[in-house]
Amino acid sequence: MKFALIGHPVAGSLSPRLFAAAYDGRYPYDLVDREQFEDAWKVFLADYDGINVTAPFKQDAFAKVDERSEEARRTGAVNLVVKKADRLFGYNTDVDGIVLAVKECGLPVTDVLVVGTGGAARAAIVAAQKLGCRVRVTGRSEEKAAALAAHFGCQTAPWEGLEACRPDGIFYTLPGGAPVPPGLNFAAAVVLEAEYKKPALPGLPCKAYIPGQRWLLWQAAAGYELFTGEKPNMENLLNAI
Repeated sequence: MKFALIGHPVAGSLSPRLFAAAYDGRYPYDLVDREQFEDAWKVFLADYDGINVTAPFKQDAFAKVDERSEEARRTGAVNLVVKKADRLFGYNTDVDGIVLAVKECGLPVTDVLVVGTGGAARAAIVAAQKLGCRVRVTGRSEEKAAALAAHFGCQTAPWEGLEACRPDGIFYTLPGGAPVPPGLNFAAAVVLEAEYKKPALPGLPCKAYIPGQRWLLWQAAAGYELFTGEKPNMENLLNAI
């Protein structure tokens, strides 16, 4: 069996290290970096039994698969695809990754502010809802935030005026390099940040900080058994990064 990560760019991804740790290096895991989704998809169909999918291809993969998990349907995105009996099954383990990372933290979260309106924000909203939280969404584009909130049946919080928003959970999905919204109250919140290559929030005072590496690790843990049918070595995996 062979597996891979497709996306652009994927250089520097931690996924090969995680997969090697999970299965003691018994299965090949490659990085397939293509600017065009169709080019990467052709490589998958020809050469691999399963793939992880990263930006900007998750919605493209959603459109290609034959079957979709509940999390994939709710987010409209697929980050893991497995071939089974000539059919393609799509999953979204980003949702599981957030849920498991928050549970690992061990602190209760009931009122979540999702910061951002991109693909990671969709997974963050679904994860917060699975955790039973009240969910609000904020973004620089009020129009995008309102559309996202309406789609998922949650509320918005104004980008200008976040001082009044005091959540006990912040799921921060802005890309690396984006400015941190002014007035955002971190002090009383469990903060989970999606970005792990160029994070913006380490060191800020908060109740607990969950780095993007833990999100990545737990989404991997949720997905690898779907690839192989074998349980991963969780001790190795949890210590891989």
